Amino acid sequence: MNDEKNRNGKEIQVNIKVEEEIAEGVYSNLAKISHGIDEFTLDFIYINIDPPFGKLRSRIILTPQHAKRLSIALNQHIEKYEMNFGEIKISQDGPDGFNYIQ
Repeated sequence: MNDEKNRNGKEIQVNIKVEEEIAEGVYSNLAKISHGIDEFTLDFIYINIDPPFGKLRSRIILTPQHAKRLSIALNQHIEKYEMNFGEIKISQDGPDGFNYIQ
């Protein structure tokens, strides 16, 4: 599924198995990030506004190094997206009044 290079610079292929339930993904409209000395925790939450309730959809725990690699990769993809589709406009508050930036 993915081509990588090992430490010797040789290209290797990594096959990643994905369970169907995970491949379907989950919807999240709020993310909360916390960290300690050894890890970052990303909580992906769904907030329903009527009636108001929230549900934790997924929690991902990363090493600081992997969190930084994720940040770099996400920024690169956002730049590519905006080159193709235009600037992504955001505000602190969503249309329903919730603050989606944590």
